[in-house]
Amino acid sequence: MNPASDRQFGEYQLRELLEETDQSYRWLAEQLSISRLVLLDELRTENATPATREAFLADVRAKAAIDHPLISSVFEAVSEPHLCFYTHELLNGPSLADQVSAKQPLRPAEVVFILRRVCEAYLQYETLNQATLPLCLEAIHIDEHNVVRIENLARAGSRLSDESTRDILFLGTALVPLDATGHPGSNRLLTLLGWMRGLEIESPLTWSQIREVCLQIEEQLTDPAAALTHNLPRASRKKRSKVLPYILLATVVIGGAVMLLRQQPASAPVQVGVSLPEPITVPAGKYPTADGDSKTLPTFKISAHEVTIRQYAEFLDTLEGLAKDGRQTLFDLPDQAPAKTSHLPNDWLALYAAAKSSGTWQGLPVTLDSPVVGIDWWDASAYAESKQARLPTQAEWFAALSYQTPDPKTLPVSLWTAVSPQSTDRTPAGLLGMAGSLCEWTQDHSANPANPLGEEFWVITGGSFLKSGSNALSREWVSDRSIRRPDLGFRLVFESP
Repeated sequence: MNPASDRQFGEYQLRELLEETDQSYRWLAEQLSISRLVLLDELRTENATPATREAFLADVRAKAAIDHPLISSVFEAVSEPHLCFYTHELLNGPSLADQVSAKQPLRPAEVVFILRRVCEAYLQYETLNQATLPLCLEAIHIDEHNVVRIENLARAGSRLSDESTRDILFLGTALVPLDATGHPGSNRLLTLLGWMRGLEIESPLTWSQIREVCLQIEEQLTDPAAALTHNLPRASRKKRSKVLPYILLATVVIGGAVMLLRQQPASAPVQVGVSLPEPITVPAGKYPTADGDSKTLPTFKISAHEVTIRQYAEFLDTLEGLAKDGRQTLFDLPDQAPAKTSHLPNDWLALYAAAKSSGTWQGLPVTLDSPVVGIDWWDASAYAESKQARLPTQAEWFAALSYQTPDPKTLPVSLWTAVSPQSTDRTPAGLLGMAGSLCEWTQDHSANPANPLGEEFWVITGGSFLKSGSNALSREWVSDRSIRRPDLGFRLVFESP
């Protein structure tokens, strides 16, 4: 593609023209304030009418409303008389289309893992009843750490009744060339892809059904003795073709229930924990804020690391003991919704079982000293109450970040790994995981500086291992304190005596 001319849109310097249509340009651009590469989609204003401009912005609004760790993020949108553009995340790693073009098939276990992650993203679209553009292999990326991310294909308008079927049928065909035949699981994967195309069944599978089958295949690939229902003799399989997927799903549910019973957490973890760093004291003084001004703060202490799975398990044990006396809500905040009756993180039984055995969860290595994930704001606040602490305010979080740190945006970004004093994602004062690992809940809410007159939302701050390009200066605003994500955790602030 042609290199970009010497053009700059606000803090975005255009680097290279990647794609051009009758309606828009797509540029590779650099966000200068944080040295981040992004994608910038620019409406061709010379050809634009009020209707095409509104359609462009309506699609941007639809994309910006999607908040899911697997789906790429929209950063900013600008609409001026002679300039209309939005910036969004540049995904790491090759796309599946690149893999097909390079004739580089993947092991069946890898394809099944990618397919499961796509299902999880598209279940979010279904839940929101969000219309989407047709799925394509160019939209699915996997990086060197096997993190799967998907381009945001949300669009304005009503979701069509056949959109899920359309995309499932597409994947059932498009993923076949990616299967490295001859490897364990190949026949099982090809059978599943056939079902997605409608072979041997009357109705196409749903995203939820495909995800359940993927989970079973992944389990069986770690247990070679397991056998799928589709290994029945051919005549028997044909006779049962109308109900085959549902027999398999019933097996998944029953098998999953047995596994959960086996994975009930013990009252105390069996691993011996590492020596975790103590909280860091941030002295009183004037500190820069994330919004570019400064604030004077008293002395406070902040956790050197995010709360770990081991620590959170001990909190759940405490709640279980309190429940015997009917005091399980002792640490709940007064304004917590009555409908919220548990502080179990998402997928806790599987996460905790994997952590105790130093195994894997959702394809990622995990130990009891890994930061806990799947926590909403209420869970984090209740845990803090149990420790006579609280969540940090935005001002405190950024004061701690800047304490002894000349340039926070240069901190190395880390993956979601066990807390370790040897982490490179470490401030000079000793704070771990500020630039990467998990993004974190803060105590307060505010307006997004990009829309200072807009509504105030709850603030999540710091870098996320699932969000390419994020770092210690990253922030996002959410309206719902009940959201839980596999890249979202928290740390504590203690009032200094």
